[in-house]
Amino acid sequence: MDEEIATIERRLREWKKEDKAVKAIIEIPGVGLLTATAAVAMIGDPKAFRSGREFAAWVGIVPKQTGSGGKVNLHGISKRGDTYLRTLLIHGARAVLTRAKDPGPWVEQMKKRRPPNVVVTALANKMARTIWAVLAHDRSYEKGYVSMKSV
Repeated sequence: MDEEIATIERRLREWKKEDKAVKAIIEIPGVGLLTATAAVAMIGDPKAFRSGREFAAWVGIVPKQTGSGGKVNLHGISKRGDTYLRTLLIHGARAVLTRAKDPGPWVEQMKKRRPPNVVVTALANKMARTIWAVLAHDRSYEKGYVSMKSV
């Protein structure tokens, strides 16, 4: 069993060396080898999703929405979508919150006003959107990047 695991891990590391997409998203804090390879394998063509939110919804890490008449109500996380990738993103976000020396000002502000599990889920959602953006726009991850696209 240990030999099989070592073989699989070696093949994943080789994939990381060869695949530009895996190399790009593994730079995102909280995204490790398993998450990067799983995301690239499951996404296929990132342009199939119109936005990062649509990708995050596909993973199942966005709040469920209901409403009519222009009023939108947000509920809990739907947990529909890809369980494996969502689990990896949640664990990666939890690792960032517990182990990162400087998780960033956005995370610090969230920690002040939200419960810990909400912060973990919000960070996992942000990681999913970042993965989509890096893959869809074919660029490398930059920590302080702000899109200049007008809304």
